[in-house]
Amino acid sequence: MRELIIDTNALISFVTDRNLEQQEKVSELFLSAGRLQTIILCPQHVITEFVYVLEKIYGQPKDQIRQMVADLIALPGIQIIHETDFNWVLKYWPEKIGDYGDALLAAIAKVRKEAQIVTFDQKLISALKKVGLRTAIL
Repeated sequence: MRELIIDTNALISFVTDRNLEQQEKVSELFLSAGRLQTIILCPQHVITEFVYVLEKIYGQPKDQIRQMVADLIALPGIQIIHETDFNWVLKYWPEKIGDYGDALLAAIAKVRKEAQIVTFDQKLISALKKVGLRTAIL
């Protein structure tokens, strides 16, 4: 079964109308996970960033954000990842991958050899290619 690691920007695109094309792609991904055709790995820090962005940037009420997180973690095919190999994080950050949160995603992808990262962040996509990691094509 295909394993995908979701980035915060993909989650934000899913719950907002900021980019309808991205929203549709992530919607299809969640449908696949709901049918247990795909496993979506969601690192704990992605949820933290998701909550922060929705509250501080989009002004969403905390109770609505809480419900979104509850719905996310209840979805079949979603696995919350708590473990991180910090040796890999520090091999990537800050020289190879400048954003610490992105380096965490890369470390998880490195350890879970077949997992691909779902992101729309072009800078991250470029950095991942340079370190030999793959992003999912949606």
